[in-house]
Amino acid sequence: MKARIRQLALPFDPAPRFEPADFIEAPSNADARTWLARTADWPQRRLALWGPPGCGKTHLLHGWALSQGAEILRGPEIAADLVPAPSEHPLAIDDAERAPERALLHLLNTADEAGQPVLLAAANPPGRWNVVLPDLASRLRATTTAAIAGPEDELLRLLLRRLLVERQLAAPEGVQEYLLRHLPRTPAALRLAAARLDRAAMAARAPITRALAAHALAGLLDAGESDSLMMDAPGLSRPDRRVV
Repeated sequence: MKARIRQLALPFDPAPRFEPADFIEAPSNADARTWLARTADWPQRRLALWGPPGCGKTHLLHGWALSQGAEILRGPEIAADLVPAPSEHPLAIDDAERAPERALLHLLNTADEAGQPVLLAAANPPGRWNVVLPDLASRLRATTTAAIAGPEDELLRLLLRRLLVERQLAAPEGVQEYLLRHLPRTPAALRLAAARLDRAAMAARAPITRALAAHALAGLLDAGESDSLMMDAPGLSRPDRRVV
């Protein structure tokens, strides 16, 4: 008698999508979108796009790079001793505040000499970066900035719906509204919540309900909300909250 092989369904993390058509436009990112559409008007041909994690900076940076034929670099991955060749293309640097200072200065100088625009994206405006090199600090202070403001209710609603669809998760409208009311109002929190719900639904082999969500998102939802719902959830136990 052959042993039956049990196949386990595993949750997956969808690869990030940076297609311009997938970007959710909202008043909170209108200023950034306006500046990105006016590259020729950037003073010193530089723009710094900044905002909290998950707000869409990288998505906008990729869209701009696609439209301009720009080279995309990630700040932490730039070699500290980089001496760039003469720039032939515009430059887009994501997570720019974590780039090695001397290499970033060389990149800005090379692009400036070639007359190529540079887009920087970071969590903070350049004036708040911890910069030691005086020449780099001077160039960053002269860089025009565009902030992405806090997300609106409708943007968060659309983002949550998209995150669930990407993971092929079915959550009733009531559960989605519950999550929007009690999760932190940040895109990063919604992404974390979607990943946890994916794993919880797989493990429980059950549909997403408010009780399952409260169990899966304990510690992320408003204090008290997850406890009150978990008491009514059959088969779900409270998380261990001992301090270690």
